[in-house]
Amino acid sequence: MALHYMPGFGNDFETESLPGALPQGQNSPQRCAYGLYAEQLSGSPFTAPRGTNERSWLYRIRPSVKHSGRFSPVKREHWKTAPNLDDHELPIGQLRWDPAPMPTEPVNFIDGIRTMTTAGDVHGQIGMAAHIYAFNRDMEDDYFFNADGEMLLLPEKGKLNIFTEMGIIEIEPSEVCVIPRGMMIKVSAPDGEARGYICENYGAKFALPDRGPIGANCLANPRDFKTPVAAFEDKEVPCRLHVKWCGKFYQTTLDHSPLDVIAWHGNYAPYKYDLRTFSPVGAILFDHPDPSIFTVLTAPSGEQGTANVDFVIFPPRWLVAEHSFRPPWYHRNIMSEFMGLVYGQYDAKEEGFVPGGVSLHNMMLPHGPDTKGFNKASTTELKPQRLENTLAFMFETRFPQHLTRFAADAPYLQENYADCWSGLRKRFDGTPEGDWSEEVMK
Repeated sequence: MALHYMPGFGNDFETESLPGALPQGQNSPQRCAYGLYAEQLSGSPFTAPRGTNERSWLYRIRPSVKHSGRFSPVKREHWKTAPNLDDHELPIGQLRWDPAPMPTEPVNFIDGIRTMTTAGDVHGQIGMAAHIYAFNRDMEDDYFFNADGEMLLLPEKGKLNIFTEMGIIEIEPSEVCVIPRGMMIKVSAPDGEARGYICENYGAKFALPDRGPIGANCLANPRDFKTPVAAFEDKEVPCRLHVKWCGKFYQTTLDHSPLDVIAWHGNYAPYKYDLRTFSPVGAILFDHPDPSIFTVLTAPSGEQGTANVDFVIFPPRWLVAEHSFRPPWYHRNIMSEFMGLVYGQYDAKEEGFVPGGVSLHNMMLPHGPDTKGFNKASTTELKPQRLENTLAFMFETRFPQHLTRFAADAPYLQENYADCWSGLRKRFDGTPEGDWSEEVMK
Protein backbone atom coordinates (compact mmCIF):
# COMPACT_ATOMS: atom_id res chain seq x y z
CA MET A 1 0.00 0.00 0.00
CA ALA A 2 1.40 3.38 -1.01
CA LEU A 3 1.56 5.77 1.93
CA HIS A 4 0.75 9.45 1.57
CA TYR A 5 1.99 12.40 3.58
CA MET A 6 1.38 16.13 3.99
CA PRO A 7 4.45 18.43 3.88
CA GLY A 8 5.48 21.03 6.42
CA PHE A 9 6.68 21.42 10.01
CA GLY A 10 4.22 22.57 12.66
CA ASN A 11 1.49 23.23 10.12
CA ASP A 12 -2.22 23.11 10.83
CA PHE A 13 -3.27 20.05 8.86
CA GLU A 14 -6.63 18.51 7.99
CA THR A 15 -7.24 15.04 6.59
CA GLU A 16 -10.06 12.51 6.34
CA SER A 17 -10.14 8.88 5.24
CA LEU A 18 -13.89 8.96 4.49
CA PRO A 19 -15.50 11.83 2.56
CA GLY A 20 -17.32 14.33 4.73
CA ALA A 21 -16.01 12.90 8.01
CA LEU A 22 -14.33 16.19 8.92
CA PRO A 23 -16.73 18.89 10.20
CA GLN A 24 -16.44 22.27 8.52
CA GLY A 25 -16.71 25.56 10.36
CA GLN A 26 -16.72 24.06 13.85
CA ASN A 27 -14.94 21.46 15.94
CA SER A 28 -17.69 19.77 17.92
CA PRO A 29 -21.04 19.44 16.11
CA GLN A 30 -24.04 18.02 17.93
CA ARG A 31 -23.90 14.93 15.72
CA CYS A 32 -20.73 14.00 13.86
CA ALA A 33 -20.89 12.36 10.44
CA TYR A 34 -20.73 8.55 10.31
CA GLY A 35 -21.73 8.39 13.98
CA LEU A 36 -18.23 9.44 15.03
CA TYR A 37 -17.12 10.98 18.32
CA ALA A 38 -15.23 14.30 18.45
CA GLU A 39 -12.39 14.69 20.90
CA GLN A 40 -9.45 17.00 21.35
CA LEU A 41 -5.87 15.83 21.96
CA SER A 42 -3.82 18.63 23.55
CA GLY A 43 -0.03 18.67 23.59
CA SER A 44 0.22 21.98 25.45
CA PRO A 45 -1.70 23.84 28.15
CA PHE A 46 -4.90 25.43 26.81
CA THR A 47 -3.55 28.94 27.40
CA ALA A 48 -0.10 28.45 25.86
CA PRO A 49 0.83 31.25 23.44
CA ARG A 50 -0.36 30.71 19.88
CA GLY A 51 3.15 29.91 18.65
CA THR A 52 3.50 27.01 21.11
CA ASN A 53 -0.15 25.95 21.44
CA GLU A 54 -0.65 22.42 20.16
CA ARG A 55 -3.88 20.54 19.76
CA SER A 56 -5.66 18.35 17.25
CA TRP A 57 -9.32 17.45 16.87
CA LEU A 58 -9.92 13.75 16.26
CA TYR A 59 -13.10 12.18 14.84
CA ARG A 60 -13.10 8.55 15.86
CA ILE A 61 -15.25 5.44 16.03
CA ARG A 62 -15.06 5.34 19.83
CA PRO A 63 -13.90 8.07 22.22
CA SER A 64 -10.58 7.26 23.87
CA VAL A 65 -12.29 6.73 27.21
CA LYS A 66 -13.42 3.46 25.61
CA HIS A 67 -9.76 2.63 24.93
CA SER A 68 -8.94 2.24 28.61
CA GLY A 69 -10.27 -0.18 31.15
CA ARG A 70 -8.88 -1.22 34.50
CA PHE A 71 -5.12 -0.91 34.25
CA SER A 72 -2.78 -3.33 35.93
CA PRO A 73 0.94 -2.69 36.59
CA VAL A 74 3.54 -4.39 34.41
CA LYS A 75 7.28 -4.73 35.00
CA ARG A 76 9.69 -3.66 32.24
CA GLU A 77 13.07 -3.90 33.88
CA HIS A 78 15.09 -2.67 30.89
CA TRP A 79 13.16 0.56 30.15
CA LYS A 80 14.26 3.13 32.72
CA THR A 81 13.11 6.68 33.42
CA ALA A 82 14.85 9.68 35.02
CA PRO A 83 15.62 10.19 37.80
CA ASN A 84 17.31 6.82 37.56
CA LEU A 85 20.34 6.22 39.74
CA ASP A 86 20.90 2.54 39.08
CA ASP A 87 23.36 0.90 41.40
CA HIS A 88 26.34 -0.27 39.38
CA GLU A 89 30.09 -0.34 39.83
CA LEU A 90 31.15 1.34 36.59
CA PRO A 91 33.02 4.61 37.32
CA ILE A 92 32.75 7.75 35.20
CA GLY A 93 34.66 7.80 31.95
CA GLN A 94 34.38 7.92 28.21
CA LEU A 95 32.32 4.89 27.17
CA ARG A 96 31.52 3.04 23.97
CA TRP A 97 29.47 -0.05 23.07
CA ASP A 98 29.41 -2.43 20.14
CA PRO A 99 26.01 -3.03 18.48
CA ALA A 100 23.44 -4.92 20.53
CA PRO A 101 22.75 -8.40 19.09
CA MET A 102 19.42 -9.09 17.43
CA PRO A 103 17.05 -11.17 19.60
CA THR A 104 16.87 -14.88 18.89
CA GLU A 105 13.40 -15.31 20.42
CA PRO A 106 10.26 -13.44 19.24
CA VAL A 107 10.33 -9.90 20.70
CA ASN A 108 8.11 -6.96 19.79
CA PHE A 109 9.02 -3.28 19.72
CA ILE A 110 8.20 -2.25 23.30
CA ASP A 111 9.74 -5.42 24.76
CA GLY A 112 12.87 -4.86 22.66
CA ILE A 113 13.71 -1.44 24.14
CA ARG A 114 16.78 -1.12 26.37
CA THR A 115 17.62 2.14 28.15
CA MET A 116 21.25 3.22 28.01
CA THR A 117 21.11 6.60 29.78
CA THR A 118 18.65 8.88 31.55
CA ALA A 119 18.89 12.58 32.35
CA GLY A 120 16.78 15.11 34.23
CA ASP A 121 13.47 14.30 35.94
CA VAL A 122 10.34 13.08 34.18
CA HIS A 123 8.16 14.43 37.00
CA GLY A 124 9.31 17.97 36.22
CA GLN A 125 9.08 17.33 32.46
CA ILE A 126 12.77 18.03 31.93
CA GLY A 127 15.50 15.86 30.50
CA MET A 128 15.55 12.78 28.30
CA ALA A 129 16.45 9.13 27.98
CA ALA A 130 18.51 7.41 25.29
CA HIS A 131 17.42 3.91 24.31
CA ILE A 132 18.32 1.25 21.80
CA TYR A 133 15.76 -1.13 20.33
CA ALA A 134 15.99 -4.50 18.60
CA PHE A 135 12.92 -6.60 17.73
CA ASN A 136 11.65 -9.21 15.31
CA ARG A 137 7.90 -9.49 15.97
CA ASP A 138 5.13 -7.12 14.93
CA MET A 139 2.71 -5.59 17.43
CA GLU A 140 -0.32 -7.32 15.90
CA ASP A 141 -2.89 -6.65 18.63
CA ASP A 142 -0.69 -4.70 21.05
CA TYR A 143 -0.80 -0.91 21.25
CA PHE A 144 1.22 1.60 23.23
CA PHE A 145 1.34 5.23 24.27
CA ASN A 146 3.96 7.13 26.21
CA ALA A 147 2.61 9.79 28.58
CA ASP A 148 6.14 10.71 29.70
CA GLY A 149 7.43 12.30 26.52
CA GLU A 150 7.67 12.37 22.77
CA MET A 151 9.82 9.74 21.09
CA LEU A 152 12.27 10.26 18.24
CA LEU A 153 12.83 6.95 16.44
CA LEU A 154 15.99 6.49 14.36
CA PRO A 155 16.39 3.11 12.60
CA GLU A 156 19.85 1.68 11.96
CA LYS A 157 18.80 -1.71 10.56
CA GLY A 158 15.47 -2.50 8.93
CA LYS A 159 12.42 -0.39 8.22
CA LEU A 160 9.79 0.61 10.78
CA ASN A 161 6.07 0.75 10.02
CA ILE A 162 4.40 2.91 12.67
CA PHE A 163 0.60 2.91 12.71
CA THR A 164 -0.44 5.95 14.75
CA GLU A 165 -3.81 7.39 15.68
CA MET A 166 -3.28 10.01 12.95
CA GLY A 167 -2.09 7.71 10.15
CA ILE A 168 0.71 5.41 9.05
CA ILE A 169 4.39 6.33 8.85
CA GLU A 170 7.12 4.16 7.37
CA ILE A 171 10.79 4.99 7.85
CA GLU A 172 14.07 3.37 6.88
CA PRO A 173 17.67 3.97 7.97
CA SER A 174 18.50 7.62 7.08
CA GLU A 175 15.01 8.71 8.19
CA VAL A 176 13.58 9.65 11.59
CA CYS A 177 10.09 9.80 13.03
CA VAL A 178 8.76 11.77 16.00
CA ILE A 179 5.73 10.44 17.92
CA PRO A 180 4.06 13.06 20.14
CA ARG A 181 3.53 12.48 23.84
CA GLY A 182 0.40 10.44 24.55
CA MET A 183 -0.25 9.23 20.99
CA MET A 184 -1.24 5.57 20.56
CA ILE A 185 0.84 3.51 18.14
CA LYS A 186 1.73 0.01 17.07
CA VAL A 187 5.04 -0.80 15.39
CA SER A 188 6.01 -3.51 12.93
CA ALA A 189 9.19 -4.48 11.06
CA PRO A 190 8.49 -4.91 7.31
CA ASP A 191 11.93 -6.50 6.86
CA GLY A 192 11.34 -9.08 9.58
CA GLU A 193 13.65 -7.49 12.15
CA ALA A 194 14.77 -4.00 13.09
CA ARG A 195 17.32 -2.23 15.27
CA GLY A 196 17.94 1.40 16.07
CA TYR A 197 17.86 4.25 18.54
CA ILE A 198 15.25 6.23 20.47
CA CYS A 199 15.43 9.63 22.13
CA GLU A 200 12.65 9.98 24.71
CA ASN A 201 12.22 13.70 25.28
CA TYR A 202 10.53 14.57 28.60
CA GLY A 203 10.62 18.33 28.02
CA ALA A 204 9.29 20.86 25.54
CA LYS A 205 8.66 19.33 22.14
CA PHE A 206 11.23 19.21 19.38
CA ALA A 207 11.31 22.30 17.17
CA LEU A 208 13.42 23.55 14.30
CA PRO A 209 16.44 25.47 15.60
CA ASP A 210 16.76 29.18 14.93
CA ARG A 211 19.23 29.67 12.09
CA GLY A 212 20.61 33.01 13.31
CA PRO A 213 23.13 34.48 10.84
CA ILE A 214 22.60 31.46 8.54
CA GLY A 215 19.31 33.07 7.53
CA ALA A 216 16.23 31.55 5.95
CA ASN A 217 17.63 28.46 4.23
CA CYS A 218 19.70 25.29 4.72
CA LEU A 219 19.86 22.87 7.66
CA ALA A 220 16.45 21.14 7.91
CA ASN A 221 13.86 22.89 5.77
CA PRO A 222 10.21 22.77 6.94
CA ARG A 223 8.83 21.46 3.62
CA ASP A 224 10.84 18.23 3.98
CA PHE A 225 8.95 17.12 7.10
CA LYS A 226 6.03 14.80 6.32
CA THR A 227 2.87 14.13 8.36
CA PRO A 228 0.66 11.14 7.52
CA VAL A 229 -2.86 11.35 6.13
CA ALA A 230 -5.66 9.80 8.16
CA ALA A 231 -5.87 6.00 8.35
CA PHE A 232 -7.74 3.75 10.75
CA GLU A 233 -8.43 0.22 11.96
CA ASP A 234 -11.97 -0.98 12.55
CA LYS A 235 -11.46 -4.38 14.09
CA GLU A 236 -13.06 -6.03 17.07
CA VAL A 237 -10.65 -8.59 18.47
CA PRO A 238 -9.00 -8.93 21.90
CA CYS A 239 -6.26 -6.26 22.16
CA ARG A 240 -3.87 -4.96 24.80
CA LEU A 241 -3.04 -1.31 25.42
CA HIS A 242 0.32 -0.63 27.13
CA VAL A 243 1.01 2.71 28.80
CA LYS A 244 4.13 4.39 30.19
CA TRP A 245 3.27 6.98 32.84
CA CYS A 246 5.78 8.64 35.21
CA GLY A 247 8.28 5.86 34.62
CA LYS A 248 5.85 3.05 35.40
CA PHE A 249 4.15 0.67 33.01
CA TYR A 250 0.53 -0.45 32.89
CA GLN A 251 -1.67 -2.42 30.56
CA THR A 252 -5.34 -3.03 29.98
CA THR A 253 -7.35 -5.29 27.69
CA LEU A 254 -9.70 -4.03 24.98
CA ASP A 255 -12.12 -5.75 22.63
CA HIS A 256 -11.19 -3.51 19.69
CA SER A 257 -8.35 -1.54 18.11
CA PRO A 258 -7.83 1.98 19.54
CA LEU A 259 -6.47 3.21 16.18
CA ASP A 260 -9.92 4.28 15.02
CA VAL A 261 -9.51 7.94 14.00
CA ILE A 262 -11.38 8.49 10.70
CA ALA A 263 -10.46 12.18 10.32
CA TRP A 264 -8.49 14.85 12.14
CA HIS A 265 -7.30 18.42 11.94
CA GLY A 266 -4.76 20.40 13.97
CA ASN A 267 -1.04 20.77 14.62
CA TYR A 268 -0.39 18.03 17.19
CA ALA A 269 0.67 15.15 14.97
CA PRO A 270 3.47 12.69 14.24
CA TYR A 271 5.93 13.36 11.45
CA LYS A 272 8.89 11.89 9.60
CA TYR A 273 12.00 13.48 8.11
CA ASP A 274 14.53 12.19 5.59
CA LEU A 275 17.99 13.05 6.92
CA ARG A 276 19.32 12.95 3.35
CA THR A 277 17.51 16.24 2.72
CA PHE A 278 19.47 18.00 5.49
CA SER A 279 21.56 20.78 3.92
CA PRO A 280 24.72 21.14 6.03
CA VAL A 281 26.66 24.36 6.27
CA GLY A 282 30.29 24.63 7.34
CA ALA A 283 33.61 26.43 7.17
CA ILE A 284 34.66 27.37 3.63
CA LEU A 285 37.98 28.92 4.59
CA PHE A 286 39.46 27.67 7.89
CA ASP A 287 38.73 25.97 11.22
CA HIS A 288 36.07 23.45 12.20
CA PRO A 289 32.84 25.14 13.37
CA ASP A 290 30.86 24.20 16.45
CA PRO A 291 28.75 21.02 16.01
CA SER A 292 25.59 23.06 16.64
CA ILE A 293 25.47 23.80 12.90
CA PHE A 294 24.46 20.17 12.41
CA THR A 295 21.33 20.44 14.62
CA VAL A 296 18.24 18.97 12.97
CA LEU A 297 15.80 19.42 15.87
CA THR A 298 16.07 21.05 19.27
CA ALA A 299 13.89 20.78 22.38
CA PRO A 300 14.34 24.06 24.26
CA SER A 301 14.76 24.43 27.99
CA GLY A 302 13.83 27.39 30.13
CA GLU A 303 17.28 28.89 29.51
CA GLN A 304 17.72 30.57 26.15
CA GLY A 305 20.32 28.92 23.95
CA THR A 306 20.61 25.84 26.21
CA ALA A 307 18.71 22.83 24.93
CA ASN A 308 16.86 20.26 26.95
CA VAL A 309 17.99 17.98 24.12
CA ASP A 310 19.42 18.54 20.64
CA PHE A 311 19.26 16.01 17.81
CA VAL A 312 22.42 16.48 15.74
CA ILE A 313 23.65 14.58 12.67
CA PHE A 314 26.95 14.31 10.81
CA PRO A 315 25.95 13.50 7.21
CA PRO A 316 27.92 13.22 3.95
CA ARG A 317 29.51 16.60 3.18
CA TRP A 318 32.51 18.39 1.71
CA LEU A 319 35.56 19.40 3.79
CA VAL A 320 37.49 22.32 2.29
CA ALA A 321 39.02 24.24 5.22
CA GLU A 322 42.56 25.44 4.52
CA HIS A 323 45.53 24.93 6.89
CA SER A 324 43.08 23.48 9.44
CA PHE A 325 42.56 20.38 11.50
CA ARG A 326 39.30 19.28 9.88
CA PRO A 327 37.73 16.72 12.26
CA PRO A 328 36.07 17.88 15.49
CA TRP A 329 38.67 19.18 17.90
CA TYR A 330 39.41 17.84 21.38
CA HIS A 331 37.00 19.39 23.83
CA ARG A 332 35.20 19.28 27.14
CA ASN A 333 31.58 20.34 27.23
CA ILE A 334 28.83 21.33 29.65
CA MET A 335 26.49 19.29 27.43
CA SER A 336 26.43 15.49 27.55
CA GLU A 337 26.71 13.62 24.26
CA PHE A 338 25.11 10.26 23.45
CA MET A 339 26.32 9.34 19.99
CA GLY A 340 25.52 6.57 17.52
CA LEU A 341 26.38 5.53 13.98
CA VAL A 342 23.74 4.61 11.40
CA TYR A 343 26.13 3.66 8.61
CA GLY A 344 29.66 4.24 7.34
CA GLN A 345 32.55 5.63 9.38
CA TYR A 346 32.71 8.72 11.58
CA ASP A 347 35.59 10.96 10.54
CA ALA A 348 36.99 11.41 14.06
CA LYS A 349 37.13 7.69 14.86
CA GLU A 350 39.16 5.34 12.67
CA GLU A 351 38.46 2.13 14.62
CA GLY A 352 35.89 0.62 16.97
CA PHE A 353 32.91 2.91 16.29
CA VAL A 354 30.64 0.85 14.05
CA PRO A 355 27.03 1.06 12.79
CA GLY A 356 24.64 0.11 15.57
CA GLY A 357 27.16 1.05 18.25
CA VAL A 358 26.97 3.98 20.66
CA SER A 359 29.27 6.14 22.74
CA LEU A 360 28.73 8.37 25.77
CA HIS A 361 30.82 11.44 26.55
CA ASN A 362 29.32 12.97 29.66
CA MET A 363 29.57 16.57 30.78
CA MET A 364 33.12 17.85 31.28
CA LEU A 365 34.77 14.57 30.30
CA PRO A 366 37.33 15.18 27.51
CA HIS A 367 36.94 13.52 24.13
CA GLY A 368 37.90 13.94 20.49
CA PRO A 369 39.63 12.15 17.61
CA ASP A 370 41.38 8.86 18.32
CA THR A 371 45.11 8.50 17.68
CA LYS A 372 44.80 7.28 14.11
CA GLY A 373 42.21 9.92 13.31
CA PHE A 374 44.42 12.67 14.72
CA ASN A 375 47.54 11.49 12.92
CA LYS A 376 45.70 11.13 9.63
CA ALA A 377 44.09 14.57 9.85
CA SER A 378 47.39 16.19 10.91
CA THR A 379 49.38 14.88 7.95
CA THR A 380 46.94 14.48 5.07
CA GLU A 381 47.06 16.73 2.01
CA LEU A 382 44.45 19.46 2.50
CA LYS A 383 42.64 19.23 -0.79
CA PRO A 384 38.84 19.30 -1.04
CA GLN A 385 37.52 16.05 0.42
CA ARG A 386 34.02 14.64 0.30
CA LEU A 387 32.94 12.47 3.23
CA GLU A 388 30.87 9.71 1.63
CA ASN A 389 28.62 6.99 3.01
CA THR A 390 28.51 8.24 6.58
CA LEU A 391 25.75 9.13 9.01
CA ALA A 392 26.42 9.64 12.71
CA PHE A 393 24.16 11.39 15.23
CA MET A 394 24.09 12.80 18.76
CA PHE A 395 21.42 13.15 21.42
CA GLU A 396 22.94 16.07 23.32
CA THR A 397 21.47 17.39 26.57
CA ARG A 398 22.26 20.03 29.17
CA PHE A 399 21.87 17.38 31.90
CA PRO A 400 24.35 14.69 32.96
CA GLN A 401 23.35 11.33 31.49
CA HIS A 402 23.20 8.60 34.12
CA LEU A 403 24.09 5.13 32.98
CA THR A 404 21.63 2.30 33.55
CA ARG A 405 22.71 -0.98 35.10
CA PHE A 406 21.89 -2.65 31.78
CA ALA A 407 24.35 -0.39 29.94
CA ALA A 408 27.02 -0.75 32.63
CA ASP A 409 26.80 -4.55 32.57
CA ALA A 410 26.26 -5.01 28.82
CA PRO A 411 28.70 -7.59 27.42
CA TYR A 412 29.25 -5.40 24.37
CA LEU A 413 30.64 -2.50 26.43
CA GLN A 414 34.12 -1.83 25.05
CA GLU A 415 36.38 -2.16 28.08
CA ASN A 416 39.35 -0.65 26.26
CA TYR A 417 37.66 2.31 24.54
CA ALA A 418 39.84 4.90 26.30
CA ASP A 419 42.92 3.20 24.81
CA CYS A 420 42.07 4.85 21.49
CA TRP A 421 43.88 7.94 22.81
CA SER A 422 46.85 6.13 24.36
CA GLY A 423 48.98 6.63 21.25
CA LEU A 424 48.85 10.41 21.37
CA ARG A 425 52.56 11.18 21.90
CA LYS A 426 54.27 14.18 23.40
CA ARG A 427 55.56 16.25 20.49
CA PHE A 428 56.61 19.36 22.41
CA ASP A 429 60.39 19.85 22.07
CA GLY A 430 60.83 23.55 22.87
CA THR A 431 60.95 24.67 19.23
CA PRO A 432 58.17 26.50 17.37
CA GLU A 433 57.93 23.63 14.88
CA GLY A 434 57.42 20.91 17.50
CA ASP A 435 58.32 17.32 16.83
CA TRP A 436 56.15 16.12 13.94
CA SER A 437 58.58 13.39 12.95
CA GLU A 438 57.38 10.14 11.46
CA GLU A 439 58.40 8.27 14.59
CA VAL A 440 56.26 10.47 16.85
CA MET A 441 53.32 10.24 14.44
CA LYS A 442 53.24 6.43 14.42
